[in-house]
Amino acid sequence: MTRRRRRAALCVLFTAGAIASLAASGSRGAQQPPIGPHPPLTPPTASSAVARGKALFQTGCSSCHGVDAGGIPRRGPSLHGVGALSADFMLSTGRMPLDAPGDQPLRHKPVYRRAQINDLIAYIASFGGPPIPRVTPLKGSLSTGLTLFTDHCAGCHQVLGQGGMTTGARIPALQHATPTEIAEAVRLGPFLMPKFGHAIVSPDDLNSLVRYVQYTQHPRDHGGWGIGHIGPIPEGMVTWLLAIVALVLTIRLIGERTTE
Repeated sequence: MTRRRRRAALCVLFTAGAIASLAASGSRGAQQPPIGPHPPLTPPTASSAVARGKALFQTGCSSCHGVDAGGIPRRGPSLHGVGALSADFMLSTGRMPLDAPGDQPLRHKPVYRRAQINDLIAYIASFGGPPIPRVTPLKGSLSTGLTLFTDHCAGCHQVLGQGGMTTGARIPALQHATPTEIAEAVRLGPFLMPKFGHAIVSPDDLNSLVRYVQYTQHPRDHGGWGIGHIGPIPEGMVTWLLAIVALVLTIRLIGERTTE
């Protein structure tokens, strides 16, 4: 075999070996999953939220309400059937958890973050009960809201929602309440407050009521002196006090002129 033929044969063998090697590596690569970014995580389901809420509940709430939220006598009531309505109101306004059983639940900064509150709501709502009410204040009537608030609420909260005191309880001011929290309080009736169902306050009435409470948070004092919006009776007393002081000064000035 001549030198030229030997070189050609070697080239053919080398090319065949390279093709066989590429084919083998290709078949091995086809058997392995491609390298790339991780697939997107599955979004959390309702069951996972309930599980997280249960863990939070057992840590922070079970000492009063029981491990299964069934309540403990003289410590905390059962939460079966209170629904998302009660859970959201109590947790979002910081009224729960209480420092001690029997204390009046008052508004504070929430203990839990919003995501944790949602998980706790999911767990408590799993035992059944009413949902969080939906409210649209812009669909309500301001004048109707004033009438409703005067009839049902002003006796305790004052006509401008400034709160006050009553036997055995402090009446909270409504200046920081959100529309949802106002609607929840109407339907829930927290602590000593009565609960107003649909027969007393319809959904349309609820829109009007919430709209009026929102108005009291930023009332318009056209041509007047708000005096901190402490209510008509205290404001009237301040007016009488100023009038008496002005009357005394007037009488004194008149008396000084008479003696001269």
